[in-house]
Amino acid sequence: MRVDTTALESPLSVAAIRSRLAAGVVGCRLELYHTVASTNAALRELAREGAPEGTVVLAETQTGGRGRAGKPWFSPPGVNLYASVLFRPAIAAGGAAVFSFMASLAVTDAVRELGLAPAIKWPNDVLVGGRKVAGTLAEAAVTGERVEHVILGLGVNLNVGAEALATALGDAGRRTTSLREALGRPVDRNEFAATCLGCLEEWRIVHAEQGDPALLQAWRDLDIVSGRRVQVREGAQVFDGRARGVDAAGHLEVEDVRGRIHRVVAGDIRLLE
Repeated sequence: MRVDTTALESPLSVAAIRSRLAAGVVGCRLELYHTVASTNAALRELAREGAPEGTVVLAETQTGGRGRAGKPWFSPPGVNLYASVLFRPAIAAGGAAVFSFMASLAVTDAVRELGLAPAIKWPNDVLVGGRKVAGTLAEAAVTGERVEHVILGLGVNLNVGAEALATALGDAGRRTTSLREALGRPVDRNEFAATCLGCLEEWRIVHAEQGDPALLQAWRDLDIVSGRRVQVREGAQVFDGRARGVDAAGHLEVEDVRGRIHRVVAGDIRLLE
């Protein structure tokens, strides 16, 4: 369903976003919808139909937006950024995790452009003032050891209010905020979307020219988990330990109280200090 902008206070606009984008791969095709189950799901269908690398799906709202581990992503209409970008990188399956770091790096770059100081909490949360403002979700289609495509989904709280977050998220709402709340003023959604996509294009080029080490170094510079005590939940396993940082594959290494090193691939991390 295409966007009906009459009911939106500050609608997204393909024309407005494109006018702010420099020529490049990311954003070569922009698809804007009013309502989708999730932008990742919508782009997944386009990818199967042969959509080119750089195709972007944006939506005013999502009815089934998801974060990691299938957790619902609060997606109120007309206030935030929900976007997914298609990549077709020449990487092996084991490289998808590090490749996905581009999403959080692009978001932090765009947030920094607003004058704020963002940080990253492994693997994909972007924080401002210790509170979550954005999350990213990567999905890779793999055949054998070859990656067919990677979809990087972005969910950024731009203008949603604190009361709405508290009502929708309950206790978790106290650990979440929006860029509007952090800045004390509204954020231009089209300008932020274009900035974020432009940053993704820059990181795409960096990765193509310099490989995983460049992404890992930039990500580590923004990481707030390394060196801190954390609680890890991975499946049925729960344990405390001290985070040692990410390895070359982008997985988090945590040393437990007995000195054993755990390689966390898809767990949830809670900071204990």
